[in-house]
Amino acid sequence: MGLTLVEAAKLASGDVVKSAVIEMFAQASDILMTLPFEGINGNAVKYNREQTLPGIAFRGVNESYSESTGVINPMTEALVIAGGDLDVDRFIVQTQGEGQRSIHESMKIKSLADSWTTKFIKGDTTSNTREFDGLQVRLTGNQLIAAGSASGGDALSLAKLDELIDSVDSPTHLIMSKAMRRRLTQAARNTSVGGFITYAQDAFGRRQTIYGGLPILVAYNSNGGTEPLGFSEANPGGGSAVGTSIYAVSFGEGRLTGIQNGGIDVRDLGELQTQPVYRTRVEWYASIAMYHGRAASRLWGVKDAAVVV
Repeated sequence: MGLTLVEAAKLASGDVVKSAVIEMFAQASDILMTLPFEGINGNAVKYNREQTLPGIAFRGVNESYSESTGVINPMTEALVIAGGDLDVDRFIVQTQGEGQRSIHESMKIKSLADSWTTKFIKGDTTSNTREFDGLQVRLTGNQLIAAGSASGGDALSLAKLDELIDSVDSPTHLIMSKAMRRRLTQAARNTSVGGFITYAQDAFGRRQTIYGGLPILVAYNSNGGTEPLGFSEANPGGGSAVGTSIYAVSFGEGRLTGIQNGGIDVRDLGELQTQPVYRTRVEWYASIAMYHGRAASRLWGVKDAAVVV
């Protein structure tokens, strides 16, 4: 059974540096805080995913059945290498204290978490073979739902949002931008729209918005960079690329999970011989695996407008 990074940090509590880095990864991303990670051996995992179930018929006495066999697709998910080196000048450490090293490491870790979260949504191996395919590339066919057909996108309707949720087997979460979450909370204050919005606390005690019983995870960039789900996507009806997407996902064993070999590796390399800096190296051999064909769906072509029924 996969562990979230929050739970992994508890198990790594004997290693203060590693535990701190894992917790920082989780705190910097709603998705990394929630997504379970399954440990694997080697550099890839192979599995079979059901595509079509075999047919069933009824027969009369002395009649025969027509043969029908289900379709199973073999799948392979390879790990990718994510990480970076964190350098802090020896002068800074000596004049301002050892705590400065932790501050700069924290900033680097937030950047890594931002990048991994973006790839979880937008990763595309055809553009960069060193990354993994994100949800946008993976979801096609019935798992890709159009918000409408208007040029420039359509306002989010609660009916379409419910359709998105119903298209996922045992959904656990919704993923959207901060702007779309605000639109939903605005709808909750409108008695003619409703919204089924409630609130709870996440693993770090922060307020979390819930729609229809599903916690909303926000994909954002903590450094003010390009939002993974900003209003910059193409729309089913064409026009200006000012749409966004909302994802419904089913996190868990046999559904949508992260995969990793060995967890996040943190190494203090000490002072370099070539430079007067202290270096910490963080590496993570990880990717995602969608074991079930209906573990996620995407609603696309949503414009920045008030939610409708």
